[in-house]
Amino acid sequence: MMMIPRRNTFDLFDDMFNDPFFERGYSKKETSLMKTDVKEKDGNYILEIDIPGYSKDDIKIELENGYLTVTASKEEKVDEENEKSHYIHKERFYGKCSRSYYAGENVKEEDIKASFKNGILTLTFPKESTEKIENKKYIQIGD
Repeated sequence: MMMIPRRNTFDLFDDMFNDPFFERGYSKKETSLMKTDVKEKDGNYILEIDIPGYSKDDIKIELENGYLTVTASKEEKVDEENEKSHYIHKERFYGKCSRSYYAGENVKEEDIKASFKNGILTLTFPKESTEKIENKKYIQIGD
């Protein structure tokens, strides 16, 4: 019979949240934010970017030198209820994440359509354009 050492202490929450079940198939170093699907349809590229937990107002889309940069930022608002509460474990993301996509040097701000629904940002822009644009522009997210 083989003896296996046992830990003397047991921390329910550390043990529970270190279980592989909570890793959701990716390592802790990888992020689950801004996973992107790219489609091609009717002469356009369509980017579907997962940005769960953010609102439309938390997201900024910038076009500069042919690159679309999507930035989502969120701040934790501390209120009296949070200060009085004694959390055992809290899993909320507050911070900033950003990702850039090459759209092409000829894509114009007015060529890009953006919408945000159910945590998914959808960007649609043409595959090709003829004029080169060099100014930094921001893209509005539609309803």
